[in-house]
Parts: sequence; structure tokens; C-alpha cells
Amino acid sequence: MADNNLDSLFSRLDRFPDVEAANLQAWDATDKLLLDTAADMLAAGSLHPGSRLAIVGDRYGALTLGALALDDTAGSWNGPIRVHQDLITGERALRHNAGTLGVAGGFEQHPLGAGLLAGADVVLLQLPKSLAELEEIADTVARHAAPGVVLLAGGRVKHMSLGMNAVLERCFSEVQPQLARQKSRILLARGPKPVPGTPPFPVRDFNSELGLTVGARGAVFAGTGLDIGTRFLLEFLPQIPAARHAVDLGCGTGILAAMYARANPGSRVTATDQSAAAVDSARATAEANGLADQVTVLQDDAMDTLPDASTDLILLNPPFHVGAAVHAGAGIKLIEAAGRVLAPGGELWTVFNSHLHYQPALQRLIGPTREAGRNPKFTVTASTRKSAGV
Repeated sequence: MADNNLDSLFSRLDRFPDVEAANLQAWDATDKLLLDTAADMLAAGSLHPGSRLAIVGDRYGALTLGALALDDTAGSWNGPIRVHQDLITGERALRHNAGTLGVAGGFEQHPLGAGLLAGADVVLLQLPKSLAELEEIADTVARHAAPGVVLLAGGRVKHMSLGMNAVLERCFSEVQPQLARQKSRILLARGPKPVPGTPPFPVRDFNSELGLTVGARGAVFAGTGLDIGTRFLLEFLPQIPAARHAVDLGCGTGILAAMYARANPGSRVTATDQSAAAVDSARATAEANGLADQVTVLQDDAMDTLPDASTDLILLNPPFHVGAAVHAGAGIKLIEAAGRVLAPGGELWTVFNSHLHYQPALQRLIGPTREAGRNPKFTVTASTRKSAGV
């Protein structure tokens, strides 16, 4: 694909509905390297025209829409391109960018599994941050893709490790690092090995500290462990009021939802996250602890499917990264959403890295905010939703 064509396509992409900022863009050099490598392999005959293509980890649609542009010029792919994006914001961004470019169809969005990868000849992958997520993806590709599948896994060199090679080598007989370009590199894997009969994810581990069985997919933050922010917020569980309806916002594995539900059996709890892996994990946690009737799990973007003023309590451990970049925008977006969904008098309990100084935003967007506790790293606040017009 000509560089100017790809550059023109990328220049028209945006991140909507995800956080937008001057230092954040909808594509990176790895997207371009993956597409250029696939195009070069097609031209050289290493990949065959009419291959079935699957894409994993396309953040905002650059890979999918770039591959469709390649198909328009070379007839490269057989049937629609199948794509998996863990975040619902990524799914929506792909559809939004397709509309901007006037692309109608040509791709299908799938969960990570057989529907995505069955019979795939080529897989393009933006390497994930965690080895556990890469392990789940590699196992799924080896389990379902065509025997001759070629996996092109790309990432930014500064975020790559030899552990990624080792994970891929457990699932593929051949793993070849390619030359780096513009601080990105591709790992080429082929020759899928036999996989065990039972997929390795989700994992379920008993946390003796909490007396809770935790379920986790590979992509979920902290795996089955208890991250230190959540641990600190749980110290305040006896002070957090009972509510008719409580929300664990950005639920991850659903530990907060499960612990709150267990402490308040009369409360209805919604565990929500933008990540499909997180929602699956929270569901597994609720089911493993006999809480499935009390805890509902929901994938959405900052509670956008919940009505205004519909909940009495929100628990929040906000992220401080947007992708690989440190950025407070994701946390502010969730605080704004909490202001919409909380009923007047409802409470938002938040734990956050103290250096982020969220208190002014909490005061402005929710209402009166008090510091419930602080340790050397984290702050816990309780904010009360002010009435309309106050």
C-alpha cells in the first residue's frame, strides 16, 4: 500500500467516543508497520491473495480500515475481515471511523473465540500490555485458526519484552522477530502447536484474604489478584452505606461488586466496565461466589446505558492511563458519568493515586466531598450528589 494513501486514511481517524487530547491519536507506527508487512508479504507471495483475515486489538479501526483499503487495491482478503476489540469504545470508534470514511461493511466484530478465528489464514495483532492477555490470544489463535496461519504481532519496542517471545513459542513452533522500524517491531509466528482440551482462561483463584473466589480473563487488570487501590477502598466497606442500587464503575474482576453485595444482601449491584474481558471476569466472580442473582454485569462506556439519577451509590477506582499514556481524562470522564447517574443525595466513593488531585473535579461534578482516608499512595473520598439547581 502506498505510504501516502495510508497516511491520508490515518489522518482522518479519530478516537471518538474515547478520550480525545492533543497528545493522543487514533493510530501509531505499529498499525502502519503491520499493514505494510502484510502488503509486502502478499506482494512477495508469502501470503496468498484470498486469505481469510482476522484482527485482534485494533484500537480505533486503523488496522481494519487500512486492511480494507489494501483489499480494495489488491483483492487480498476472502470474505469480511473479522475483528476483536476488547473495549467497547474501540468497537464504536471503528464503526464511527468507517462511517467517516464512507466504508459500509467489509468487517465483522466478534468476541475473542472461534467465531473470530475459525479458519483464519492471517492474524494481525497489536500486542497487549500483559503476558496473560497475550497467552489467551495466542492460545485462541492456535486453537481455532487454520493450520497454516501466519500471526503478525506488532508493538512499540519500549513496551515489548522477551517474555512475549516465550509466550508465543508455547503456542507456535516458529517465532521470528522482525527488524524494527520507527520504534515498532513485529513478531512473526506460524506453525500452531496442539493446545490442551480446556482453554486456560478464565482462571479462578480463591483469595484467602477476602474469602472470595476471583475469576479473570487474560486482559483484565491485576488478574485474579487484589490491586492495592481496591484493597485500600475495601478497608472503608463498613462505612459505605447500604443502597437499593449500587454500581461498581470500572469493575475489573468484580471484586468490589462482590464484596459490597456480600456485605449488603439487600442491595442490587451492577458491575460495569468498557472491557469485555472485565465484564466476563466480573460475571465469573459473581457466579463463583453465589452472587449471580444479586450482581448484574454490563459492558458499556461510562454507564451510558444507565438512566439519569438511577443509582444511590457508586464505587470507583478510576484508571490513570489511556492506553499506554498517563492521562487523567479517563478518570474525569467516569466522575462526570457518576454525576449524571447518581440520584440526589447518592454517594460516590472513590480511591485514586493521591498525586492525581481529583478532589476539585469531585467537588465540582458531584458535590460536597470529604476525605475518608489516605495512605502513602492512595486517597479515598466520599462525595454526595447535590440536588439539581444547588
